Amino acid sequence: MGLTKNERRFRIKSRIRKVVSGTEARPRLAVFRSNKEIYAQLVDDVTGKTLVAASSRDKAIASEKGTKSEKATLVGKAVADRAKEAGIETVSFDRGGYQYHGRVKSLAEGAREGGLKF
Repeated sequence: MGLTKNERRFRIKSRIRKVVSGTEARPRLAVFRSNKEIYAQLVDDVTGKTLVAASSRDKAIASEKGTKSEKATLVGKAVADRAKEAGIETVSFDRGGYQYHGRVKSLAEGAREGGLKF
């Protein structure tokens, strides 16, 4: 039997996480994408803490009209703004086993527009 979609994504995610990890100076920008929403957080893997987070469920973003890709761009900009407030400029991008395509790509481009480097 073949793998389910989630099992396949988990295997890909595990391969990515072997290589990508976050520190306090360069945290990991982790992305989670559900069917309706998208979430992003900056994680320090050394201490196991989330430094900054943003999602499409935030009131400012949820009230905006637009497609899911447009909202993903807004989430990227929001996480970049919050990272700047926390003094973070560079991150490691963790696509979470999803293809770098569509909403994940929109989020990354929004974060770059907001001033994050990765």
